[in-house]
Amino acid sequence: MSDSQDINESRRNLIVASATAGGAAAVGVALPFAASMLPSERAKAMGAPVEADISALQPGELQIMEWRGKPVWILRRTKEMLEGIKKSDPNVADPGSEVPLQPDYAKNAFRSIKEEFVVLEGVCSHLGCSPQFKGSDAKAEMGAEWNGGFYCPCHGSKFDLAGRVYKGVPAPVNLSVPPYTYLSETKILIGDDKKGA
Repeated sequence: MSDSQDINESRRNLIVASATAGGAAAVGVALPFAASMLPSERAKAMGAPVEADISALQPGELQIMEWRGKPVWILRRTKEMLEGIKKSDPNVADPGSEVPLQPDYAKNAFRSIKEEFVVLEGVCSHLGCSPQFKGSDAKAEMGAEWNGGFYCPCHGSKFDLAGRVYKGVPAPVNLSVPPYTYLSETKILIGDDKKGA
């Protein structure tokens, strides 16, 4: 082999080695970059369904959960509260829940699967504030038509105990009902309703 051929062979080997090293480096940089574009475990968990144990929830009590970064309320309504919902019909803007802010199985007078328990997203439909739970004993503060429900102090929106918005307040629509299902008599899965109701 001549000196010229040795030099060409050395160059070829150097080019192949450089290309191989460059390709390996590119893959080494690309993999972490591509992996960083996948959702994190925390992000996956934020969208995942959450399980609520309602075994200790007493009549008239409100339990607050978090799902997708939002508060979700589970209210165990008393017979008096259910009667109050019926009395609120003339005062709410959408008594039949015609605006589709609930799954089909919750499109009823009480906006729930079981009358006793209502599951609502605790986010005002006006500007996204979180309303406060107020009982029927707040009539002096809330007005004679008040039978209990949720009040948003930010701008004065009112919702009844089924999450239906009152007439003449800034909030345009009812509170949303998230997808949910009962796993048992004492457990609710919020965020997934495909497991059967």
